[in-house]
Amino acid sequence: MSKRAKIILAVIAIFFIVALIWFGKKNKTNIIQYETETAFTTSIQKKTVATGKVIPMEEVEIKPQITGIIDEVFVEEGAVVKNGDLIATVRVVPNVASLNSATGRVKSARLTYNNAKVSYDRTKKLFDKGVIARQDFESSELSYNNAKLSLANAESDLEIIKKGSTSGLGQTANTNIRATASGMILEIPVKKGYQVTQTNDFNAGTTIASIADMTKMIFEGKVDESEVSKLKEGTKIEVSLGAIEGVKFPATLNFVAPKGTEEGGAVQFKIKANVTLDNKYFIRAGYSANADIILESKDNVLAVKEALLRFDKKTEEPYVEVKVGDGFERRTIKLGTSDGVNVEVLSGITKDDQIKIWNKASKDEEKIN
Repeated sequence: MSKRAKIILAVIAIFFIVALIWFGKKNKTNIIQYETETAFTTSIQKKTVATGKVIPMEEVEIKPQITGIIDEVFVEEGAVVKNGDLIATVRVVPNVASLNSATGRVKSARLTYNNAKVSYDRTKKLFDKGVIARQDFESSELSYNNAKLSLANAESDLEIIKKGSTSGLGQTANTNIRATASGMILEIPVKKGYQVTQTNDFNAGTTIASIADMTKMIFEGKVDESEVSKLKEGTKIEVSLGAIEGVKFPATLNFVAPKGTEEGGAVQFKIKANVTLDNKYFIRAGYSANADIILESKDNVLAVKEALLRFDKKTEEPYVEVKVGDGFERRTIKLGTSDGVNVEVLSGITKDDQIKIWNKASKDEEKIN
């Protein structure tokens, strides 16, 4: 064989080898190795989080029974008081019109009393001498007693307007503001010298102090309308406080509002839950809190990771790809409860099926699916 023929054969052989290497690499890049996982049995809980705050179960506002000026405050916020303890005193500032009217009634009642007394004394002397009949004497005596009572009432009314209370009846003076419940003083919005108004049919009155039992706290929050239908009174929940990290307090749902309020385009419903406190922590009224509420719970169900799911673009039905031989077969599945990581599988696959993990799929494969 000539030298030229050998060179040609060598060139052909080189091109052949290069072509084989190129085709081999091309075929190799088209082969995608997928890993697989199987379904598993687990417990799934669907939860929601309600935001709110922790407040006392009962909070009592102390209001005065008279209008006046705060003369002295005897307690501070945070103090523990008992029912009947003195909180503050009020100095009465009489209303000029009421004072003038009451003074006039006293003067009129005294004139009537003086006249009745004179008449009574005269009648009694005549009755003692046997000049007049008993009926005339008793009539005069009745008039005298009525005038005496009217004078006493008018003087009592005048004393109440001046001092806020009246002596001789054994009652607590209205100027002494006392606790009407036992608990902790949460707030005292007034100070010495503040003017306060009494509670009446047309005015709620000035709040002198608010008292609450800090050993009985509730969680008050709101949930969305899409979740409220799944809530039931008596459901156990967990409350976490922003001020106390890493601690969850057990609570029991005891109220779900029958009417919602619209906030930001969504309807929210108020909920309340009794919180079981831990004596190691002092819970202050108004702490911001979150409540973890279990909406649905299922035990020992077949589930897969949500990352394995794909959804048909037309029907939006969920499906997975199961390994069959050397390839994969598409399986439409029916889903149940999801916790955001795992989802219950009602039908479509078994526990032994090898499910494709999509994290190594090529872009071309994603486009096809």
